[in-house]
Amino acid sequence: MAKDHGPSIKNDEQYEELRDKGMSKSKAARIANESKSGEKGGKADKYEERSKEELYEKAQEVGIEGRSDMTKDELIKALRNH
Repeated sequence: MAKDHGPSIKNDEQYEELRDKGMSKSKAARIANESKSGEKGGKADKYEERSKEELYEKAQEVGIEGRSDMTKDELIKALRNH
């Protein structure tokens, strides 16, 4: 049985599994708190199919620092690890 992590974690079992896999507390909490956690995502284009400008705008939206000096591949990596 999963430990109760309080009201800030909606899916304690998934949170623990993600932490056991080495994920950070904040990223594990973010994933465990998604309403459709574990289900396939929406219909957004894959990062590789987006233009560098689109990736830059997304990086700006989520607050990735140093984005103006990044290549397309670096933007993709930064977005995936955010």
